[in-house]
Formats: sequence, structure tokens, C-alpha cells
Amino acid sequence: MHRNIVEMSSKDQVTRPEKLKRLPLAARSVAAVLVVSLTLAGCGVGSLVGDGSNTASQLADTTATANEISQLQSSALPAIATECPPIKVRDGGEAIFAYANNRIGDARALQFQAVIDGQSRNCVVSNGLITVKMGVVGRLVMGPSSSTNSMTLPLRFAVERDEITVFSQVYEIPMTVTPPSQSEEFVKVVENVAIPYLGGEDIVIWVGFDSNA
Repeated sequence: MHRNIVEMSSKDQVTRPEKLKRLPLAARSVAAVLVVSLTLAGCGVGSLVGDGSNTASQLADTTATANEISQLQSSALPAIATECPPIKVRDGGEAIFAYANNRIGDARALQFQAVIDGQSRNCVVSNGLITVKMGVVGRLVMGPSSSTNSMTLPLRFAVERDEITVFSQVYEIPMTVTPPSQSEEFVKVVENVAIPYLGGEDIVIWVGFDSNA
């Protein structure tokens, strides 16, 4: 038995098909959030400095194995999830900054900043298993001391079940800002993350920039 569950955070909206049309920056930010909510299918930086969460940066890349999933499913009565786990931005991971010459906090030395504008997820549930598709939209904004128009943003997705990490992975988001524009948007979607579900667990999906990745 399978059920499709789609829920959205307060920032998410469902509106229209998959392709994001080119619009002015403010409108494109809103449109990008709508697209990732509906579809969810769709530069290395030497001195990233920010308020990255210690908890997020300490997570090791991990995922539940097929054997672990099988053991968990067979060790309990089948359960059907009744809701899609919430997706949240981890404290300290909502933005990332880079400064020239380690002049942290100096607006004139800002090379770039990137922020997460919205997040969403889609779930398919069956006996003993939740399969999650999750995504975010965000923006990269160049600063007055930027020396390059290309960089890579480290974005971590993680899933916790009863405060135990069952999935954690950093994804490198390549970004290029083409002059005269000073900003660019990004969309990242992660698919087919399987979470064993026995019934009654507290499951949370986390996302955020990881400056220590």
C-alpha cells in the first residue's frame, strides 16, 4: 500500500509546472520557491566564514543501508506514516559569507553572501518506509570585494529520526554570476532518501550551508 503525501512549510506554495521562467530578481525568487514546492523533481571557496552550525558541520556523510532498512521493517508491525516530516533550516545554516583578508564583518571586505530563500519536501509512504524528495531555493549575492564571479556553495541535507542521523550529505552547488548582474539564484533537489518508519518516531529533515564541509 502506497500513499503520496505532499506538505509544505509556511514559506512553500503550490502553483505551477516545472520550468522557472526568467523574471526580474524579486519575482524570480518567489517563482523559484513555487517551482521547488510543486515539482521537487525538477568554485571552491578558500575562506568561507559564517555562523555555520557546529551540529551540522560535525555530521558525517551517512545513509541507511538496504540491510538496515530491511531489519527495521521486519522487526516491527508495519506502520503507515500519516504525515511528511517537516523540513527546517538548521540554525546558523541559513546564510554563508566570504570576506577578503579575513576581515570578518567588514561590509567593504565582503566578497559574497548566499542565503536560503525557501525549502520544501515531497513524501511517498508505504509499510515501514518513507521515501523523501527535498529541495531548496536560494540566492548568491556578490559583494564589493568580489574577485571572481564563480564559486561553489556547500549545502548539507540531513534527516534525523529521534535525534539520530539516518542521512547526511553535503552537495556542492556551482555558481556563476554573469556581469553586469550582481546576483544569481539556485535550486537544489535531493531525491529518493529512504527513511525506515516503525510508527511514532520524531523525524525531521534539516538543510543548511555547511562552511566547514
